[in-house]
Amino acid sequence: MAYLTEKFGSARALHLFAGAGETVAVARVPAIKASAKIRSKKASHGTFLYGLPLLGLFFLLWEIAPRLGWLNRIFFPPLSEVLVAWWALLASGVLIEHIGISLQRAAIGFALGVVVAIPLGLLMGRYSLFEKVSDLLVQTLRNTSQFALLPVFILLLGIGEESKVAITFYSSVFFLLVNTISGVKSVDPLLIKAARSMGTSDFDLFRKVILPASIPSIVAGARLAVKSSLFAVIGAEMLAAKSGLGFLIQNSQLMMETADMYAGILTLTVIGLTVNYLLVWFERWATAWKGQSETSLI
Repeated sequence: MAYLTEKFGSARALHLFAGAGETVAVARVPAIKASAKIRSKKASHGTFLYGLPLLGLFFLLWEIAPRLGWLNRIFFPPLSEVLVAWWALLASGVLIEHIGISLQRAAIGFALGVVVAIPLGLLMGRYSLFEKVSDLLVQTLRNTSQFALLPVFILLLGIGEESKVAITFYSSVFFLLVNTISGVKSVDPLLIKAARSMGTSDFDLFRKVILPASIPSIVAGARLAVKSSLFAVIGAEMLAAKSGLGFLIQNSQLMMETADMYAGILTLTVIGLTVNYLLVWFERWATAWKGQSETSLI
């Protein structure tokens, strides 16, 4: 700094010194982001590994409790018997068929929920007058149980695929909608003002500022919506279906094939965890610019 002062004068030296500091800071940004990414991966792996012993203990208790007579083996078979039944269902192709049907129903309903909820949430979160007009109707529908409406969907749409897709859509749309509204409202107003000052149109404002900043909240809603979609489609299949995982579980219970019943339940658990991890990965990928990531499994 003394050399710069002598060479260029105090004002110029301060300018050069500040510029050098900015250069160093900019140069350090990629390193900081990389370090944050490494820490995030370590934290994620650590969370998963820390949970394995307790999960292993749960499975161990599941295996030994029926064998020691702590639980009725007829109604709660050991884990090993459930896994044997699961493999038999998988090898026969029956399990794959039921999985495909249930996932297709849940995916269609969830996709319709995304198409409806995200644009509507962006509008409600951005324009207060539109939110005031539509909020009462949204809250009324949101607080009506989807399972209470299942008979209505069956009466209106029949016992075919339409009623099951409808109940799945209804179960997922409000989680996505509420979280999208919350995400839009949490966007930093300074970002919006800065974009407006540069003459950004409404469409570009949503596309380049509001939507990217809302993605963490939207993905959190999507994780809840996926779980709710799976719950809804399983419930619908248990009541009025001849295929799907819900039908498999319900039919196995009625036929006292409890190992098959638990195999279906375990399959649902694995599907739910897999979809949840995929959404967590998507959130990390979509918000990599933040240098943060979500590691929770909730």
